[in-house]
Amino acid sequence: MKRVHCLYRVSTKKQLDKTIEKDDIPLQQITCHEFAALNQWTITREFFERGVSGFKTSASKRDEIQDLKKAAEKGEFDILLVYMKDRIGRIDDETPFIVEWFVNQGIEVWSAKEGQQRFENHTDKLMNYIYFWQANGESRKTSMRVKDVLNQLTEKGVYTGGVTPFGYKTIPSGRFNKQGKELVDLVVDTSEAPIVRMIFEKSVNEGYGSHRLAALLNEMNIKTHNGSKFQSNTVNRILKNRTYCGYYVSGDIVSPHIPHLQIINKDIFDRTQLIMKQRAAKNEEKTQIAMNTKGKTLLSGNIYCAHCGSRMITTGYVYSHVRADGSKHEVRKYRYICTKRIHKSDKCKGQSVYVSERIDNAVDKIVREYLSRIKRTAKSVALEKRYETEIVDLKTQKRELEEEHKKYKERLSQLNSEISKTLTGESIYTPEMVSNGITETKEELHKIEDKLAQLNYGLNNTQGAMKKIDYYYDQFCGWAEMFDEATLEQRKMIICQLIKEINVSRGYNLDIILDLSYEQFLSAS
Repeated sequence: MKRVHCLYRVSTKKQLDKTIEKDDIPLQQITCHEFAALNQWTITREFFERGVSGFKTSASKRDEIQDLKKAAEKGEFDILLVYMKDRIGRIDDETPFIVEWFVNQGIEVWSAKEGQQRFENHTDKLMNYIYFWQANGESRKTSMRVKDVLNQLTEKGVYTGGVTPFGYKTIPSGRFNKQGKELVDLVVDTSEAPIVRMIFEKSVNEGYGSHRLAALLNEMNIKTHNGSKFQSNTVNRILKNRTYCGYYVSGDIVSPHIPHLQIINKDIFDRTQLIMKQRAAKNEEKTQIAMNTKGKTLLSGNIYCAHCGSRMITTGYVYSHVRADGSKHEVRKYRYICTKRIHKSDKCKGQSVYVSERIDNAVDKIVREYLSRIKRTAKSVALEKRYETEIVDLKTQKRELEEEHKKYKERLSQLNSEISKTLTGESIYTPEMVSNGITETKEELHKIEDKLAQLNYGLNNTQGAMKKIDYYYDQFCGWAEMFDEATLEQRKMIICQLIKEINVSRGYNLDIILDLSYEQFLSAS
């Protein structure tokens, strides 16, 4: 009797129901068992894939497919049996070659509903490809329909479900879907909303990172919606969620502003994104936001050696001396160090060490002068000039990327059309060559699409920045009022946001470059 390995798969968790009549897996299993018994085959092993999309998930990332391939190489079975062939997958430029691979290993591929998949001639290969091309098309249509519906609902400001963000709760809406299930609406949870505001304010005003925020929330004995402790990734999801600004987001679709959902001011949210982005920058990239605000020095993150351009680090040391009465006095002091100079790099001709207190006091004095001047400074229309220049540059970059994207889309289309030729022997390329070319082209397309998304985000932010003059002005004035009474952490974050870069050279000469959002207020005074 022939040995049979069965593969059962459902794409979504909604297809997994407790009752056997509705659960797709038992339905597939029963049908395959009946088909194997009819053919007098022996089922030796069964593979279950629950909630795995054959359209979105590559075979290389599906453990059951990989285990089946290993078993085939060892000769552990003779037949791969599925309910329908699309259970193997629905990716048109991959799944046909997966099926052919099993057949080439001497494994018969059977569907309990569609019969055996053969590869005896070019027509078989072409029909195999057409089958999965159609299956892929059906998945795309279903995906597009679902996506379109969700997008349309989002555009109308309708809640489409999902995990309820911290700070919100769901209530019955009085509306029902086609299955008779009552839908829910999202509303602000008044007990959690102040905690969300605290998270954002601690991030922007005191420089708290996700790890530190999670520790603070756990110390306060605040739990997530599932009753767990907060983790840094949970906090990061909160800090990145635009729902708190009063918007539903579905992919690239953003709903109209929904005032009753807003917990966080949009300007504070945008400032949080900038802080997170700068903290995620690589070591060699220049940033102005302190990586953390726990240290005892006033500056960190945005202080650089003027001679070699490297970011300076902070170290502490114990200064001790013997008093006249013979007692020993010790005090901890701090200094800024140029690592390149310490390592005797030829590129740096500056000092190795700068006493932090001397630099901190100088910067503190300069910042206080800036803040006192802002009280005498009016808002200026001249601020818009910088944003207009940035927008022109971003639009130029966007056009260039869109042209590149178009070329790769055309290349992908050509490669897809080449597949059918390889199956009929009309192409000069092998199926593997075409498949590899498709994979590489898709990877390049994804990279370009990521860059375009970043550009669009930057363009939208820059255009929005033209409307933020009031916010920057009010923030600047707020800093001026609170600076004297602010904690060290708060003063650090004020300086980080106000000053883009501080360069220090021999003799403690300071070159301070202000953030452009605030510089023009001072230049107007």
